[in-house]
Amino acid sequence: MQTLFIDFDGTICTDRFWRSHPQYARIQQTLFETNPQLANDWMRGQYSSEYINQFIADHTGINYEELWDLFVADAESMHVPTSILQICRELQSHFQVVLITGNMDCFSRFTVPALQLEKYFDTIVNSFDEQKLKTDNGGESFVHHCHGNITDAILVEDSPKTIAVFCELGGTAHQVESLEHTLQILKTLYESTNRD
Repeated sequence: MQTLFIDFDGTICTDRFWRSHPQYARIQQTLFETNPQLANDWMRGQYSSEYINQFIADHTGINYEELWDLFVADAESMHVPTSILQICRELQSHFQVVLITGNMDCFSRFTVPALQLEKYFDTIVNSFDEQKLKTDNGGESFVHHCHGNITDAILVEDSPKTIAVFCELGGTAHQVESLEHTLQILKTLYESTNRD
């Protein structure tokens, strides 16, 4: 059975951590603009969400408990359109559907159970748990989690860098520009399998 890899952030969801906080822009700047290596190391499993929230609290003066509570609530309430989840479930009859994401421990701890994502994907691969990003080591995570030959695998993804790595491995990639575009590609894949 072919493997269908689907990215999370920017592909099936556009929500952000701390998005509900009034100082959202400052939080994003503190972590992702001023300290991008810290964010990357968090996605590689080197720091916990507690550590990162304490770091942000220390560098912004925002109360830790307030920051943490809102962070967890935002992680648990990320929105993935029902239409996308439904087509992912339907695609499971034709593909091994793998959600593969460069993400943090909060994704596995809070987002996955809250959204019940395990119902819609055969496997969920989080870079935090793998301790490497999808693009690390020439896309090693793709090869490791591919059922069958990587040259038969498909990726649905928004990142040009990730797509380049996947194509270098011999897979077929679809670069998406919006959630609507993702839904369109997934529907097309489903329809093509039903014609075969």
